[in-house]
Amino acid sequence: MIRFGLRLALASGREAFVRFVVIAAAVALGVGLLLATVGGVRGLNAQFSRIGWMAAQPSATAAPADPVVWVHRNDYFGASAIERIEVGLKGPNPPAVPGIPRLPAPGEYYVSPALHRLIEDNPVDQLGARFPGHEAGIIADSGLSSPDALVAVVGRTPGEVGGIPRAREVTSISNEGMEIPTAALDLVLSVIAGGLLFPVLIFIGTATRLSAARREQRFAAMRLVGATPRQVTGLAAVESAAAAVIGAAAGFALFPALRMAMAQYPITGLRPYPDDLSPGWLAMVIVALGVPLAAAGVSWIAMRRVRISPLGVARRTTPKPPGAWRLIPVVAGLAELAYFIGRTPHNSNAQVAAFLPGFLVIMSGLVLAGPWITMVGARLMARRARRLPSLVAARRLADNPQAAFRAVSGVMLGLFVVSVATGVITTMVERRTVHNDPLSTVTMLQQFPNEGGTVPDGVPDRLRATPGITFAVTLHRNPHSDRPDVPSNLIACSELAKIPQYGSCAPGAETAAIWWDLVGTRHDWPSTGSSTVWPASPITAAEAAATPVDILVVGLDGTAAAHERARTVLEQQFPDFEVGPATEVDFSGDQRSQLHLYQQLANAIMLFSLPIAGCSLAVSVAAGISDRRRPFSLLRLTGVPLRMLRRVVALESAVPLLAVAVLASVTGFGAAQLFLRAQMDYTLSPPGWSFYALAATGLAVSLAIIASTLPLLERVTGPETARNE
Repeated sequence: MIRFGLRLALASGREAFVRFVVIAAAVALGVGLLLATVGGVRGLNAQFSRIGWMAAQPSATAAPADPVVWVHRNDYFGASAIERIEVGLKGPNPPAVPGIPRLPAPGEYYVSPALHRLIEDNPVDQLGARFPGHEAGIIADSGLSSPDALVAVVGRTPGEVGGIPRAREVTSISNEGMEIPTAALDLVLSVIAGGLLFPVLIFIGTATRLSAARREQRFAAMRLVGATPRQVTGLAAVESAAAAVIGAAAGFALFPALRMAMAQYPITGLRPYPDDLSPGWLAMVIVALGVPLAAAGVSWIAMRRVRISPLGVARRTTPKPPGAWRLIPVVAGLAELAYFIGRTPHNSNAQVAAFLPGFLVIMSGLVLAGPWITMVGARLMARRARRLPSLVAARRLADNPQAAFRAVSGVMLGLFVVSVATGVITTMVERRTVHNDPLSTVTMLQQFPNEGGTVPDGVPDRLRATPGITFAVTLHRNPHSDRPDVPSNLIACSELAKIPQYGSCAPGAETAAIWWDLVGTRHDWPSTGSSTVWPASPITAAEAAATPVDILVVGLDGTAAAHERARTVLEQQFPDFEVGPATEVDFSGDQRSQLHLYQQLANAIMLFSLPIAGCSLAVSVAAGISDRRRPFSLLRLTGVPLRMLRRVVALESAVPLLAVAVLASVTGFGAAQLFLRAQMDYTLSPPGWSFYALAATGLAVSLAIIASTLPLLERVTGPETARNE
């Protein structure tokens, strides 16, 4: 049976061989993308799991070692963040961490390869001077999240590290990974993963159904000459499974190239290691076995009419029209999302557990509801049809909306996922982006601990003597700032007069109430620079000078070199501060760049999923033309122009495509609004022009794919087709 099935697939004519090759090629592409999708999701988690040791969580299995004082601090260089671990050893047997042979002693430090290159490529006073002592070695890949990661493990005395806020003693460190810490990101990535998988799986299923009607006729003929239902089913399964096996093998061969391409894309701001993008042995086994089995299952289902009767293919009846009940899962999924508004803590894993099932139910419901939407759209088109192509296309769509929707289901799911991801990410970007005053880019802040502090003598003078630094002033805490609209700090008017670009004092005032960054970026303060008049404070200049320092503010000339020199000097003068020196742009830049990278991820998902859905569409349209070559040939013999047949095929594909695109986008933005309301108390922001541009491009490409299949009509609908079939 297997040998005969292979002969039918490979040696029963050009059409059968071409079908076999197309199915194998489609499955190869689908399997490669499927492995890349699973590997990409696992790679994101692997990036975080590699740096779980930085949190210094105690290990439940490691033997306790000599205590070490540990603190994790953040640093910056340019637009990049530096992860800086300060350690103070209290014994000769400290706990082990991945990537380095031992924890550094005072005066030693380990750096990642990327940070090592950065130190070598820049002047010492801009970066290298921040790390006292000498470099003890390079951190290996096992302790880094990315080849681009900037990480330093710095050795100091236990007393020095213990003086840094949030420092603590640890005797064992877990080398196990940590999960992605943001619940919203968890959800977005989960929905995106599902949205990538669904189009790929639909593409594979569509390919295995290629020329299903022609195969049904051939197997029905076998039934007429005495083949049993089991034999027919077995032959169909062998034919599809053989193509799927070869395609799956080719897909595995294609995956390494896809993985290397993915390794160059910084999804989280840092490129992943190629090895982290492996889908894992379990997923590979499931794909290797599941794709051929699924192909055989699709063929088994497709042959059900042949198994009932050898004449079943010729005696087809109109399928039962889909009912409106198919909308129930979509409504149920939206209701599930709405139910959890206010019922689970914000930014928690509970939100992911609550909302992810709702999104999956909606995605499944869209697939179920698609045929009903297609039928409704076809009936509306039939009522308004004024020309024969429109009427024929509408009647055919209404006659079998399931088959018409199957061709565009991948596009619908791709648009739904992109709408959800774009809605969530666009809103987060807009609501969390700090709109910085131009002055904030040249204003560096050194925050003091909560209890305040003092500035050692000579530090302001040293700062002013550093090339690129224009001023250095101290701000004290405002004891009268008991409302969010009252500036939080005090500045002596004599100091403010030296920096008039930040405003001036009220006439006769000794001190002014001013925001900590001198411009009020984070408080929507209506600052206009030099024209700002800051409110007077009842505290005298002498009284303000006697209170602890809250902020040391340093002005810059705008050059990158001055920026880094100022940061290095401040870190040398205040090495025990948990929060390092930074501008408002630095503070908001981490989150802003991360959110914009997720926006790029959403755009990449659209550019990835829509072409795959377009491939499914092309295969479906081409298969539909091939399966209907005889009726189309008869219509041409009766005088129907070829251009009219092309319009029929185009309308049959374009109408459901546009209908489900609207449904998917509206449902996706609705689901995003429910999630944002429950998770962050945000209201959905309209997507940017890039979404509309990409959506229009994706739909235009899909329509172009439909158009590219139309020349096939002329080749397969000649008079010889009607005569020979």
